Amino acid sequence: MEKEINHVDKRIAEMKASICPRCQNKQTELMSTSPIKGVWEVYLCHNCFYSWRSTEPEENTNPDKYLMPFRLTKEEIEKLPLLPNIPPLRQKKK
Repeated sequence: MEKEINHVDKRIAEMKASICPRCQNKQTELMSTSPIKGVWEVYLCHNCFYSWRSTEPEENTNPDKYLMPFRLTKEEIEKLPLLPNIPPLRQKKK
């Protein structure tokens, strides 16, 4: 019975991770797992580059509960700069 529950929990986690909470895209990937098996996972969205741990609150991990002000649409993502500008290095004072 315990194995069945763990299998169901794992499938639920995989289903949640298959959709990005921020942009609702399905191009997500499991990037890392905890050194101790089953403690946490880190996921990455290949569309908006949002990353999250499985141990974060549901408003950060569940697409249905992610806060609307922080969501990104396809149009908003397309308007974002490809790389942020890097300011010049400051000169050391002598």
